[in-house]
Amino acid sequence: MFILRLCRILLVAAKHRLDLLLPSHYSLPFWARGTLALFRLLPKPGVSGGICLRLALEELGPVFIKFGQVLSTRRDLFPDEIADELQKLQDQVPPFPTDQAREIIETALEGDISALFAEFDDQPLASASVAQVYAASLADGSEVIVKVIRPDVEKTIRKDLRVMFLVARLAERLWEDGRRLHPADIVKDYEHTILDELDLQLEAANTSQLRKNWEDSDELYIPMIHWNLTRRNVIVMERIHGIGVADVNVLREHKVDLEKLANLGVKIFFTQVFEHNFFHADMHPGNVLIARDRPDDPQYIALDCAIIGSLSEEDKAYLAKNLLAFFNRDYQQVARLHIESGWVPQDTDLHQFETVIRSVCEPVFQKPIKEISFARVLVNLFQTARKFNMEIQPQLVLLQKTLINIEGLGRQLHPDLDLWTTAKPFMEKWVSERFGPAAMLKQLGEKAPQWLEQLPQIPQLAYDAMQELKQLGSYNQRQMEIVAELRNAIELERKRSRFTRLGGLVLIASLLLAWFPDMAGESNQPIPLGSWILGSVGIYWLFIKP
Repeated sequence: MFILRLCRILLVAAKHRLDLLLPSHYSLPFWARGTLALFRLLPKPGVSGGICLRLALEELGPVFIKFGQVLSTRRDLFPDEIADELQKLQDQVPPFPTDQAREIIETALEGDISALFAEFDDQPLASASVAQVYAASLADGSEVIVKVIRPDVEKTIRKDLRVMFLVARLAERLWEDGRRLHPADIVKDYEHTILDELDLQLEAANTSQLRKNWEDSDELYIPMIHWNLTRRNVIVMERIHGIGVADVNVLREHKVDLEKLANLGVKIFFTQVFEHNFFHADMHPGNVLIARDRPDDPQYIALDCAIIGSLSEEDKAYLAKNLLAFFNRDYQQVARLHIESGWVPQDTDLHQFETVIRSVCEPVFQKPIKEISFARVLVNLFQTARKFNMEIQPQLVLLQKTLINIEGLGRQLHPDLDLWTTAKPFMEKWVSERFGPAAMLKQLGEKAPQWLEQLPQIPQLAYDAMQELKQLGSYNQRQMEIVAELRNAIELERKRSRFTRLGGLVLIASLLLAWFPDMAGESNQPIPLGSWILGSVGIYWLFIKP
């Protein structure tokens, strides 16, 4: 089956002439050139390479479609033309039979559908590659949606992942940029993402945490999870009705303040990243609704919380400082922060790195500030840093993806959105609160009681430390003695080996003399004297002499 699937992928790649995406200057092994020569027997398509790649992924099926969606966010790796086409991939597949869905639900929840739900609509609301969604209601009348994992989908996913890993490893070996771009790592990141989507309890936990983070806010609403009806392959949550965020005309009909809505989306994003450190990483239009009943004070509704991102405190700090330095056009600070954070190797030449960053980013500021793409800034920084062997972390990729989605939604709602006007004060406030004088005083105040509590122990701790240093010195001395003993033993063994070889040769010579006494001129003796002498010397060197 694996071989058949691989052959299928090669046929689809040939049909859509994906070989044309490879630059002509790349040198390939003979067998690879031979394979691509067969591709060239087919006519060239009349569309761009990005369209060909999108059509090929659609033909290969749901797993590859989702992979293409992930790749669409990697604008640090692919040209915009390809990334834009991959964004058009739609994760829509024919539904599987509702009878199967009912059986999965009843098995997982250990009850009949009629007992679990007051109503259950057999017509699916949506059908995607991983799961299928149904509308239902509970005994108390509350509306819910029921999400069910497709039967045997994990087996299909793992089979296609094996093929992807094979192709990725071949790319690393055959493609000049393969070693720099790490396609196998990209597939590995995708593996984690799609396998996490198979665990609906994980999605439920993410949803509950997001809901907790925003429970005191009117800006973002997260559906409630019904935990008693949730399992690894089934999730039941509150059904929310709203207007799709991409339905701009409908939003206008409901007199929603689009400018306020666009700025609110930016605020929500930065709050999730820098305040909560827990952000929804799949904010495409299909997962975002707008409340119908609050046109003057709009509210976002977030759905499908399977993919969640978070940053370490260090990454958050360096990211905020990087972006602030960039918009202040302090490129040396940008370069220094990349090195200090470990995003690029410590031996990177600071001035060279600064020069390259300036050459790439300075043209951005030739536009008015409101026309500057915030997401593009981040992509440019990552693209530049990659030339200096920057290893892009998965959490940074998720952040980049989310920022691209948020900015795209914001500009769709309000084309004149000045994202930086909203973002800059937010990050300045965050950096000041954590690294300013007030933050330092606050930390001192928080830690002072602990320090005072430990103050009486300091003399004893100092004494213990000195004793440990003394013991360490003795330990080091003993280690040096052991090393000397080992050296002596090695030298003794070397001498013993030398005498052993010599003794063996001498013993062999004595045996030869015993067998051929004429060699020693002592043919009258049964065993020549010379043989006795040599044999004694040989035995001494073999068994007695150290």
